[in-house]
Amino acid sequence: MTPPTDRSGSTGAPVVSAAGIEAAAERIADHVVRTPLLRSAPLSERTGATIVVKAEHRQRTGSFKIRGALNKVFTLPAETAAAGVVTASSGNHGIGVATAAGARGIACTVYLPSGASPAKVAAIARLGATIVTVDGTDTAEAEAAARAAAVQGGLVYISPYNDPAVVAGQGTIGVEITEDSAGAGIGPVDAVVVAVGGGGLVSGIGTWIKDRWPATVLVGASPENDRAMAASVAAGSIIEPPARPTYSDGTAGAVEPDAITFPLCRDLVDRWVAVAEGDIARAVRNMIDDHHELVEGSDGVALAAAERYGRDHPGATLVVVSCGANISSDTLRRMLDEAD
Repeated sequence: MTPPTDRSGSTGAPVVSAAGIEAAAERIADHVVRTPLLRSAPLSERTGATIVVKAEHRQRTGSFKIRGALNKVFTLPAETAAAGVVTASSGNHGIGVATAAGARGIACTVYLPSGASPAKVAAIARLGATIVTVDGTDTAEAEAAARAAAVQGGLVYISPYNDPAVVAGQGTIGVEITEDSAGAGIGPVDAVVVAVGGGGLVSGIGTWIKDRWPATVLVGASPENDRAMAASVAAGSIIEPPARPTYSDGTAGAVEPDAITFPLCRDLVDRWVAVAEGDIARAVRNMIDDHHELVEGSDGVALAAAERYGRDHPGATLVVVSCGANISSDTLRRMLDEAD
């Protein structure tokens, strides 16, 4: 096995490494589902490429976010953890942290923007977390309020993406992709396609994939309506571009000014794809029709980007990460009604 490579932030200090991701995979193994790689005949036929879906929408809690949350919660010293944790989320990360906190028997408070998915809010409440709703639709406002509360209460704040332990936890998906690829009859693959919000998922997966399969192209996909990380990478620094409502609520929101994921995304992502709302809705409908699998808007972003990449690269083999299934009935109804 080749030595793992450290991925560094702008200061040059190690932020996330393949070794850290490997340790995270061992740490959380008993608490997560090892989700399958599923060949998609319909997607492959439509594009001329071989497209395999990493079915993380089948994950416990219905989202990949539990991986990073578990890794962070279980690396906290006992005395620190006993005081409880605080987080902010548009939904899935809150569900993940609440679940991880419950697994360790500690308290959890989740700050949510006022526009958070009702289905995700209900799921967090059922897990026993304390919910605080912030007056504003941007997740960044909830993050600021949660950080302030954590400082005031002397508690640990768990970022959805701006934390090495969280990023390493998300990177365990990459471990499963490379380890399970032979059994799926693929790998090393030509490309891996990942939806991008704050960048934790693509940074973690990318760190592992680039270490094990350095020639594989990493594709970052974002909705046209809200693509703060992609715009920041294009600008060369973190910016707050105008954002509009999107079906992909799981990737929505601004990027924190000191986000460790910015240099990771800048250095790891080889190609950025912007996806229109109609294409997001179409991709979700196709997953229902083609595979009878329910997925959320962020999955639609990645699936639509994978379909575009496949059409541009017929004959290629790619893995697309289908990252969650926590969609409200109202959002699903609007997607189903979206005109082609």
